[in-house]
Amino acid sequence: MLETLSLFLMNFFSNTLLFKRIIVFVSFVIVTLILWNTYTFFQKFKQAERGKMEIHGEAIKELNTESLAELDESISNLPLSIISKTKDIPFILVGDDGKIKGSNNLNPKKENDPKYLQAQLEIMKSQNQPIKVDYLGKTDYIYYRDSDLLRKLTYYPLALLLILILFLTIIYLFYKTNKASETNKLWTGMAKETAHQIGTPLSSLLGWISILKMEKADETYVKEIEKDVHRLNTIANRFSKIGSRPTLKKENVVMITRQAFDYLESRSSKQIKYSFFSANDKIFTDINAELFGWVIENLIKNAIDAMLGKGILSLSITEKGKFIEILVSDNGKGIPKKSYKQIFKPGFTTKKRGWGLGLSLSKRIVEDYLKGKISVKKSVINEGTTFQIILNKS
Repeated sequence: MLETLSLFLMNFFSNTLLFKRIIVFVSFVIVTLILWNTYTFFQKFKQAERGKMEIHGEAIKELNTESLAELDESISNLPLSIISKTKDIPFILVGDDGKIKGSNNLNPKKENDPKYLQAQLEIMKSQNQPIKVDYLGKTDYIYYRDSDLLRKLTYYPLALLLILILFLTIIYLFYKTNKASETNKLWTGMAKETAHQIGTPLSSLLGWISILKMEKADETYVKEIEKDVHRLNTIANRFSKIGSRPTLKKENVVMITRQAFDYLESRSSKQIKYSFFSANDKIFTDINAELFGWVIENLIKNAIDAMLGKGILSLSITEKGKFIEILVSDNGKGIPKKSYKQIFKPGFTTKKRGWGLGLSLSKRIVEDYLKGKISVKKSVINEGTTFQIILNKS
């Protein structure tokens, strides 16, 4: 049943992911087409402006040709009309000797300033090829720059590109959040199903314990079995609580921590020296006993693994004003400083057979549910690590 549920959830997740990828791809294609269309329009507009300046050049040529005097007056006014209507494109007329002969559509307050005209000419040379005007054995050149409208259109593709980047960023963040949400749902479903599956053999084990008591079996063995059954029941309850907001109660944090500490001490390597310290026997805080016990167990197991089953493990609880500080220390292999935050991310592990979930779950329990803090207080390579938990006192 558990395998069927996992397969269903994974198939659903894969299909949803494919649909999202198709939407992102189509959106990207649409925005790319808009960018290409804008670029094409920009090039056509630029060519149209050059066409205007070429006609302007022809008009200047006609005005400077002697044969123009022989034309009808209405026709002779046509070049003047063309020149007067070219008001949106700034240009400078330069003779074949390189001297500026005239300008139009520039800043009227600076049109007589040689430095300003020369600076504008350099800009025009960098933007467009000049238009050659031949008449009566002479050659003039029209230098021009892009109109204000075309200049504004230059930034339009950039604006679209920024919109595309923003759009892709939003899609990425949405996708990442959704992926995390889907993954959380998958793990939640599996955890609750695991808790349900553990419940059946637990009931059976309780029945066998009752029979052993009736048969007058060795009480030492029965008590140890009861402890392990109680442990399994605690694990099942923890799994069943994943994905739901736990109920917090005022609890003695010293007692709960000590229970988790003692259980693992009795079932781990005898080559580890355990040390437990608390200034007071009773320190109260609002927690969920089962989930907090899980955090302590994760930190202790982490310490045991870091020491490879041999070393010194110490746990201390102290009161600091309105806060409670819990330290779990070992003399194991240590953690590199760059990994202090990474070790709390889901999936990060240095073990060959590890899921990388223990510390990430601990962080979520302490910070999201208990409103506390968990961190690596200190770690030195080949000397050991100290984890710190900060909780609010009741």
